[in-house]
Amino acid sequence: MADRGGPLSGIKIIELAGIGPAPYTCMMLADAGAQVLRLERAAPGAVERGEEQRAAGAGPYWDLLNRSRPSVGVDLKNPDAVELVLGLVEQADGLIEGFRPGVAERLGVGPEACLARNRRLVYGRMTGWGQDGPMAPTAGHDIDYIAIGGALWSLGRADSAPVPPLNLVGDFGGGGMLLAFGMVAALLEAARSGEGQVVDAAMVDGSASLMTMIHAFRLNGLWNERRGANMLDTGAPFYEVYETSDGQWMAVGAIESQFYAALLDGLGLADDASLPAQMSRQEWPAMKERFAAVFRSKTRDEWTAVFDGTDACVAPVLSPWEAHTHPHNVARSTYIEVDGAIQPGPAPRFSRTPSVVSKPPSPPGADTVSGLVEWGVAEDVVSKLRQSGALS
Repeated sequence: MADRGGPLSGIKIIELAGIGPAPYTCMMLADAGAQVLRLERAAPGAVERGEEQRAAGAGPYWDLLNRSRPSVGVDLKNPDAVELVLGLVEQADGLIEGFRPGVAERLGVGPEACLARNRRLVYGRMTGWGQDGPMAPTAGHDIDYIAIGGALWSLGRADSAPVPPLNLVGDFGGGGMLLAFGMVAALLEAARSGEGQVVDAAMVDGSASLMTMIHAFRLNGLWNERRGANMLDTGAPFYEVYETSDGQWMAVGAIESQFYAALLDGLGLADDASLPAQMSRQEWPAMKERFAAVFRSKTRDEWTAVFDGTDACVAPVLSPWEAHTHPHNVARSTYIEVDGAIQPGPAPRFSRTPSVVSKPPSPPGADTVSGLVEWGVAEDVVSKLRQSGALS
């Protein structure tokens, strides 16, 4: 296969498709140049429909998490499909699955079976609760994992219930990114030792890890155990979101004294002798009311212009649908357009081996033939597997 570019060029990963965090891991690895083969359940005829859609110039497939890699339709309940996967494992550097504990083993593609075929394989496992522990066999979602990990309790205002932060903290921050780090770390180790291993990435572990700094603050007496009473959880007037006159919002993060001074200057309060000291915690509620009244005097665009180019740490709150238009995001190409779909581009940036979205996402099974041929499976073998029902 031709060099894909990116720092992971030459790394081959098998993805036993799931939803959410594991596909996000595979998207990151594929954007960074890894040759990822996505194996997923697909309805019969998916290949033909995929070819017809491409020929007809159909619009972009919706699941952006599946970009940069082909989709192969496979039935892992078929013994021929299992043998195909194990054959692919022999030439792979890693495999990623997001099933409940024990499912991959029952299908015949668990760590023991795969490492028996390739002792250098890094086997990545993405779950909410982890591979062991009393809750490991049970169902859950992001909100549950961050609940027992300690993150959810901390999110919200003093007078409200905890607020789920979409599914960013568990699924993607504490899950997908954690597994991506684990895979790369284990791949580096395997290159030195010649031995693979299992990476057990659990969202409850990852979300707990993300809270490390808050635990440190508490140990140092800098964090009140009451929600909404601290510097970073909407307790402080200088770390808050304020409504503007047009019903929009401005985000304020002026923590350091020099940034706080710039904030006061922009708000026209720099010379107000009645304003309490920045760290007068007992005065924070009154200071927030004061700041809120000032912010309500101008529109979001007007405040954006006031603070543009300053060190006040004030920014407009943009919706996901307008963020791509912000001049900074435009200058950095933070958002890109692929096959007519605007989406976040690859991150992080690499100076010498840049990541790239190598292909738009495919519907399940749309690349069954081409994807397997690219991995060295003969076309006649693919044809026989399709006839047997192992492939769609």
